[in-house]
Amino acid sequence: MRTSKRILGRGMIQRLWKWLLHPPVTGPGATMVIRLMAGGVFFWEGILKFVYVNQGVGRFTKLGIPFPLVAAPFVGWLEIIGGLLLMLGLGTRLITIPFIIEMLVAMLSTKPRLFLGTLPLPLPPAPPQVGIWAVLHEIRSEYAQIMSCIFLLVSGPGPGSVDAALLSSDEDSGEEFVGAPAWPAPRRALGR
Repeated sequence: MRTSKRILGRGMIQRLWKWLLHPPVTGPGATMVIRLMAGGVFFWEGILKFVYVNQGVGRFTKLGIPFPLVAAPFVGWLEIIGGLLLMLGLGTRLITIPFIIEMLVAMLSTKPRLFLGTLPLPLPPAPPQVGIWAVLHEIRSEYAQIMSCIFLLVSGPGPGSVDAALLSSDEDSGEEFVGAPAWPAPRRALGR
C-alpha cells in the first residue's frame, strides 16, 4: 500500500513538472504583449529597488518586512531576472508562481493598512487617501500584475517565446520528459 502511494505521489510530481516545463505554446501570438507588459514592469521595479533606497530597503523597513537588508535585494533580483525571463518567454510558468506570491504579499502588507489609514508610507498625494476607494485605486498595479501572471500560468507563453522554440526543438529531436506519463487524452463524446 505504501509503495503504491509513493509511486502515485511520484507520478503526480512528475506530471506537475511536465505541466510546468512543457506549457502550451499554441495560443495567440498576442500573448507576447502580456509577457512584455508584466515582465517589463517587474524588471524596472526590480531595478528601482537598488536605485532608490525608499523603494527597496527603506520601504521594506517601514512596512515591517522581516530582514529588509536581505529581503529587498532578493525581491529586486527576483524581479529583474524574472522580468527578463517573462519578456523572453523562458520558464514562463515557473516564474509566474513566485510573482503571484510576491503580488499577494505586496497587497496584504500595504492595502489593509491603507484602508485603515495606518500605512507607515506616505499617503497618496490626492484623494482618496484612505478607505476602500484608496485601496481600489492604489491596488491597480498589483492587480494587473497578478492577473497577467495567472493568465500566463494557465495559458503558457504563446508561440513567440523561447519556451516555444525550445519545445519545438525537443519535438523535432524526439526528446520526451523522461519518466513522466503523458497527460491523459481528453475523452471523446459518445457518437462522435
